[in-house]
Amino acid sequence: MTIDSSASPLIFGGAQSPRAALPVLPPLALYIHIPWCVRKCPYCDFNSHTASPVLPEQEYVDALLADLDQDLHAVYGRELSSIFFGGGTPSLFSAEALGRLLKGVEQRIPFASDIEITLEANPGTFEQEKFRAYRALGINRLSIGIQSFQEEKLKALGRIHNGDEAVRAAGMARQAGFDNFNLDLMHGLPDQSLDDALSDLRQAIALKPTHLSWYQLTLEPNTVFWNQPPTLPEDDALWDIQEAGQALLAEHGYAQYEVSAYAQPGRPARHNLNYWSFGDFIGIGAGAHGKLSHPDGRIVRTWKTRLPKDYLNPAKSFKAGEKALTNEELPFEFLMNALRLTEGVEARLYTERTGLPLESLAEGRREAEQSGLLQVEPSRLAATLRGQLFLNDLLQTFLT
Repeated sequence: MTIDSSASPLIFGGAQSPRAALPVLPPLALYIHIPWCVRKCPYCDFNSHTASPVLPEQEYVDALLADLDQDLHAVYGRELSSIFFGGGTPSLFSAEALGRLLKGVEQRIPFASDIEITLEANPGTFEQEKFRAYRALGINRLSIGIQSFQEEKLKALGRIHNGDEAVRAAGMARQAGFDNFNLDLMHGLPDQSLDDALSDLRQAIALKPTHLSWYQLTLEPNTVFWNQPPTLPEDDALWDIQEAGQALLAEHGYAQYEVSAYAQPGRPARHNLNYWSFGDFIGIGAGAHGKLSHPDGRIVRTWKTRLPKDYLNPAKSFKAGEKALTNEELPFEFLMNALRLTEGVEARLYTERTGLPLESLAEGRREAEQSGLLQVEPSRLAATLRGQLFLNDLLQTFLT
């Protein structure tokens, strides 16, 4: 699903009252972007860049902490509930560099006693001692970018690892002390059959991850695949893969809690849940995005300088831009996130996180319920099964 949130302001049904102050600020998370990869994949539209033989670890950690200092005004006494190292390939950085960074972060913002700290890693970067050192730093969750276990599919995706390395990576994660890890897996790959897709999924399940991100390959602008599109499965085949895959995941105890996220009981990613429930997050690093709420009711999205060379240039600002969300934009921003959760959110959260009255959604709720896209449940905002499949249509019911 692609939604253009940069479009002109959106007007929602029903009269809107002035936005209230936020008596309780949302939970706070931290996203840290490491922009370097061994090689750029042809499907990837993330802010990632091919790494040079020697990474500027020390300079980049210094920049990240200086970047964080500029966002500390929006912490308001909160502690960090989660940290997520994304990329790029964060596991290219040494444990020493990440340790200095985490120490610097904790000196600035207190960590929750049960903080979740996730590091993205690719199988081609796994070294047993390195990952033991990561675990000793307090990093307690890994997200491993597998994508497929089949050689021809990995080659088509431009991945640097093979199927055996993917299997070994999960074992090495456990040996390093990670009892909580995610496997990233794609479906709808070039020339992929139903049997191919289910074979990948069965192999992933056999490795017993606590969490699986299973999502369809899409062709995104500004990628190699966009300009040179591969042959992807037809829509009917994609639907068969989706249905069979979800049934297989459910059979093995992986509950779907978001459009493409499945977890064992009690193991959904807290960082993800905070994001989808319109929580706050500071974003630091090249191209990182953030969303920060203020007690006076202002909710501000920020984005940082994208190119690593510019981010590391002392003459340039870390912040590339920011935008305070308007009353007209906030309902869409909230619902675009919350309705991706299969169980939705408690309705009261809408007012708590936006400062807007729940009544401002009344007209859109009635239409969405009558269309069978939104559950008829006054205390919750949650899509029906049909609404989850047609999320764009559901969101459209809230527009006038």
